Amino acid sequence: MRAFLIAGEVSGDRLGGALMAGLQRLQPGITYEGIGGAEMQARGLTSLFPMETLSVMGLAEILPRYFDLKARIRQAAEAVIAADPDVLITIDSPDFCLRVAKIVKAARPSLRIVHYVAPTVWAWRPGRAAKMARVVDHVLALFPFEPPYMTAAGMDCDFVGHPVVAEPLPSAEDQALLRQTFGLGQADLLLVLPGSRRGEVTRLADPFGEALRIFLSDRPMRVVIPAPGAVAGLVRSLVADWPGDPVVIDAATTPDAARLKREAFGAATLALAASGTVSLELAAARTPMVIGYRFSPITWMILKRMMRVDTGTLVNLVSDTRVVPERFGPDCTGANLAHDLARVAADRQAQIEAMGLTMERLGQGGEDPGLRAARAVLKGLGLG
Repeated sequence: MRAFLIAGEVSGDRLGGALMAGLQRLQPGITYEGIGGAEMQARGLTSLFPMETLSVMGLAEILPRYFDLKARIRQAAEAVIAADPDVLITIDSPDFCLRVAKIVKAARPSLRIVHYVAPTVWAWRPGRAAKMARVVDHVLALFPFEPPYMTAAGMDCDFVGHPVVAEPLPSAEDQALLRQTFGLGQADLLLVLPGSRRGEVTRLADPFGEALRIFLSDRPMRVVIPAPGAVAGLVRSLVADWPGDPVVIDAATTPDAARLKREAFGAATLALAASGTVSLELAAARTPMVIGYRFSPITWMILKRMMRVDTGTLVNLVSDTRVVPERFGPDCTGANLAHDLARVAADRQAQIEAMGLTMERLGQGGEDPGLRAARAVLKGLGLG
């Protein structure tokens, strides 16, 4: 069996790696082609081009790279058509992946196309499900409330859970090793996660830095910043004058960076993070958080008009609570974030309870989500 997989960013690469592990277990001898990052490459995929070239978020942010991304879409689609795999699996990054799928479907109508991560039609742009159904046969959903939206549009859909629930959690010994490695002593740790894309890191550096200057003015905490290799150098330069004597865990150059990142999540008292799936990683570690995000003014103006939910944080949505403070757009200021950090630091329990409920609803304690996703793919191909 031959599979072509496409991921466009770090979170999608993690999903792809878990799915590939599941496929290999259930279908030994499967071969892969496609686009992916370190996790997928570790499972045997040789990336057609660096995945990082696709990591762009925001409507206005895409415009300067329009022609380059259009060429990448054509390049990826032609590679799929030439490979003639048994299945094409696109992972998140819908603005890129679904355009590739459209070209491929026109050339290979019988090729089964699976999209991993349902589009957030419950949050905004509800018409995307119907458009997606023209080129996608099967959707793998991360959240239990998503399948009805997909099946109503005419696609097969399986809730497979989120791989975050199967990731190992650090022990007390692991956390002690982190402290020893970076000379953190016994200080309380504040985890800061300004994103995995250059644009979001650049936009969040000022409000996050200002929030730390206010919040840490009377708190002796150390700041730890796990950074994807693609933005680690940028992060290091932007946080050089932050308080808390920041430690940057560079995924590209730090030995055992993935392990150290997990240990940092477990050891942290509190986190300040960009909006995204990182909130689920923090929830798995039971690390209370404050979420912030800034967009370009044009993107923010459009998103405000299109949003159909009152929160953009996954822990709030899955737990059906609103216990995680979030600051988006112009509301994402240092003063507001510092206020929220102080409020969460004073009362962590509500978030910890919501995090436990979130993990339960995402499948914690059940079959590994990557294996469930693989089983769903194979069943759709008549191999399950």
